[in-house]
Amino acid sequence: MITWGWSGMAHDASLAVFDNKKLTFAAHSERYSRIKNDKHLNSEIILDALEFGYPDEVFFYERPWLKKTRQLYAGQYNLLTKPSPRSVLGKLYNNPPRVRTTTHHHSHAAGGYFTSPFDDAAILCIDSIGEWETISIWTGEGNRLKKLWSQSYPNSIGIWYSGMTQRIGLKPQEHEYILMGMAAVGDPNTYYETIKKDFILKMPTMRDGKTIFLRNCHRGCMNWRPLLTSVQSYADIAAAVQRIYEEIFLGLIRHTAYLTNGRKKNLVLTGGCVLNCVANPIAHTHFDNVWIMPNPGDAGSAIGCVLAHKSEHIDWPGPYLGHNIKGEYPVEKVLQQLQTKKITAVASGRAEFGPRALGNRSILADPRGDDVKDRVNSIKQREAFRPFAPAILEEHASEYFDGFTGPYMQYTATCKDPTSFPAIVHYDNTSRVQTVAKTDNTGFRKLLEQLYKITGCPMLLNTSLNIKGEPLVNSIEDAQRWTEKYGVEVCLPK
Repeated sequence: MITWGWSGMAHDASLAVFDNKKLTFAAHSERYSRIKNDKHLNSEIILDALEFGYPDEVFFYERPWLKKTRQLYAGQYNLLTKPSPRSVLGKLYNNPPRVRTTTHHHSHAAGGYFTSPFDDAAILCIDSIGEWETISIWTGEGNRLKKLWSQSYPNSIGIWYSGMTQRIGLKPQEHEYILMGMAAVGDPNTYYETIKKDFILKMPTMRDGKTIFLRNCHRGCMNWRPLLTSVQSYADIAAAVQRIYEEIFLGLIRHTAYLTNGRKKNLVLTGGCVLNCVANPIAHTHFDNVWIMPNPGDAGSAIGCVLAHKSEHIDWPGPYLGHNIKGEYPVEKVLQQLQTKKITAVASGRAEFGPRALGNRSILADPRGDDVKDRVNSIKQREAFRPFAPAILEEHASEYFDGFTGPYMQYTATCKDPTSFPAIVHYDNTSRVQTVAKTDNTGFRKLLEQLYKITGCPMLLNTSLNIKGEPLVNSIEDAQRWTEKYGVEVCLPK
């Protein structure tokens, strides 16, 4: 039985393929079209998916008719004429099966829980908006999901955070991670009380998780304090927004624990908002174990909508599920480039499914050089306040970092020796750590092992391999274009 799951038609379309219970393929449409956050499927991703078999059944990640009721309420009349999922798929694939749907948050909850190592867990889903729900809390027991509580539009933490992203001159639904990074160089106290007074009527409590907003930021909030234009004021706004988000997040964690009577030791976090790696360590204040799939946003619901219908755990294969650049990982070539130039890039194996480059579509650099960060920023043409992540051998992580770490760059931890590793340390001495275990990506793991033997350093700076304004490199042709543009060789498989 070949099953397809897909998400899209709003933003960041993706497609997943299951062969019975085995997840064999998952990829973002943008990687093929080269259009960032592309909401449409395309013939190229369909062709890659068909290599794993023709679909016997297809699932979609939300209920279009239910979403249209919210769009009507919100006055988004131009969106009411969107075609049906089956008609969209029919233009790319002849005579597709009937497309079955589930609700947006059910897809999130199922994608998080059924890919987790837990058979008993609380589940907290936070995103901007699905059909109506913006936050939901569930339990997972065995193969059964049960929804305990939810919050609905227009009260949305995600919409508010995106609105504030737009207010400081960034692109909403795309640049929220930049606001998160900018927060470290701002003073949260400058606008903290003002933002709470102007936007928030009620914060969540242990017994009542609802956050009530004074204004709906769905269409942005550029009219809020229009005279604020300085770079520092924007950084101060970012810092205050991040602090308030963390306070709301803590309230939701407490409410989740309260609704489950504190009996759940395991927590699944899902939804686009849990890409906020600065806030995520807060979850461990009330739960022993936390799972976040590497693609918890809407794109990951291409997996989640299938699992919502199947209601069964799968053996998680890891995030390397996309387009395959075949061949042996170029360990020796990368090492040579690092030793001579300190900076290189690699495109090898299956592409990562998710927003993070995890070693297969990465710019790599020595984290110890004083000038390395500036050189990488020059290549990527990005602002100095944006942090870089380290990839480190899992068994050495605690030697260099205090705090929670994991394989998918989902937490920030404090660097114990920031002066020795300036390229991967942010202004607040934190790093978004990727741990690489012996059972993880074997090529990337071997590279780090060889590097450690040669230099005594068990980590590398690891950031996304992409042309500015484009998604991550997908194919050999994309890698060659990148080399031509930036003059740095991309190491390809042998």
